[in-house]
Amino acid sequence: MREYLLTLCITAAVTYLLTGPVRKFAIVAGAMPEIRARDVHREPTPRLGGIAMFFGLCAGLLVADHLTNLSPVFTMSNEPRALLSGAALIWLIGVLDDKFEIDALIKLGGQMIAAGVMVMQGLTILWLPIPGVGTVSLTQWQGTLLTVALVVISINAVNFVDGLDGLASGMVCIAATAFFLYAYRLWYGYGIEAAAPATLFSAILIGMCVGFLPHNMHPARIFMGDSGSMLIGLVLSAGAISITGQVDPSVMKLNFGGTRDATHAMVPVFIPLLMPLTIIAVPFADLVLAIVRRTWKGQSPFAADRGHLHHRLLEIGHSHSRAVLIMYFWAALLSFGAVAYSVHSSSMWLVFAIVGLSFVGLVLLLLPRFTPRAPDWAEAFVPPRYRRRRAAVVADVERPEGAGQSAGEGARTPMPAGVNGATAIGARARVHDRRKAHSSR
Repeated sequence: MREYLLTLCITAAVTYLLTGPVRKFAIVAGAMPEIRARDVHREPTPRLGGIAMFFGLCAGLLVADHLTNLSPVFTMSNEPRALLSGAALIWLIGVLDDKFEIDALIKLGGQMIAAGVMVMQGLTILWLPIPGVGTVSLTQWQGTLLTVALVVISINAVNFVDGLDGLASGMVCIAATAFFLYAYRLWYGYGIEAAAPATLFSAILIGMCVGFLPHNMHPARIFMGDSGSMLIGLVLSAGAISITGQVDPSVMKLNFGGTRDATHAMVPVFIPLLMPLTIIAVPFADLVLAIVRRTWKGQSPFAADRGHLHHRLLEIGHSHSRAVLIMYFWAALLSFGAVAYSVHSSSMWLVFAIVGLSFVGLVLLLLPRFTPRAPDWAEAFVPPRYRRRRAAVVADVERPEGAGQSAGEGARTPMPAGVNGATAIGARARVHDRRKAHSSR
């Protein structure tokens, strides 16, 4: 575990440190498109954040290759090289798209080529362990087609959900963490060496997302662009392909008592392969809804619009940060719920817990204007908008002039204790200027 954590931390550090210079490079290179109708941000923001994420991936693989317990992954398997080859190709396509906005069909073709490159180097699905049936061997063409389909679906699912600051990187980080726990359990819990590459891929993916998130949280200073969203989608799919198509349930029957029991125990990993509803459940649902919606309107499935799930959350009244947190919640519930089910599939308490958390998530969806406030002792650890004193100042500043005052009182409003007077006066002045400009129109 220490070597995985070291790889994760180095990947995160390289990604974090490179994102600042990459932002300056993106500004100089002109990778700052104008605001489009479907965009949520208010001012042009540089893209190309995927450059830093790609070099973080390279640093993570390089460090892992020199660690005692992780170096056998490179000597006994060609999957890390296959991942790096496919990632380099999809990253290059993404960089070109961030700068020149290439056609959607060309991007789709590039995604298929990147998946084909990984298949040619051994990162492919060899068999399908189907619950209740057993292990079904696939022909070369069947395995290739299924692998390419999974890679393309994962890439576009992550790409479609990348519409709010910190959304895609945070959701992929949550999914990768859940996947890491499952793969690590198979590798060190049951001694299945075929799960080692997937465990490494997940740790590196977590580091890439963690290193980029501080620069991408609202308000974002840089976007990952297609060079980042397609890259992390490919790395996420590579882990799913590695652990599902390479781990034979017959190897697990010694631990579970039989092939059928072993196959049943791996159910949470089959689902992201056959129908990505656990690891990338929310992005996949958004992808399907977008394709159906655009096809129904007679548009291209790749035509951009403002009908994604995160856009709908904003339309019903959620703030930017709250919409992102709700998407995080559902991603964590589905991915970690699948991992928990793989450990305790017969526990009814687990089912009750998932149902209860789902109810909490629905309540959050139905209360878009509810703003939580932190207790006094926790105000130093939360953003300013969740602090009671700060909220009181904002409410006081936005109150109409003369509201709640008698005729003989002036326009001055008492300030809460501990609030900086200059800050409140400046805020009142800005509100007054806005009202004056509005009345003069």
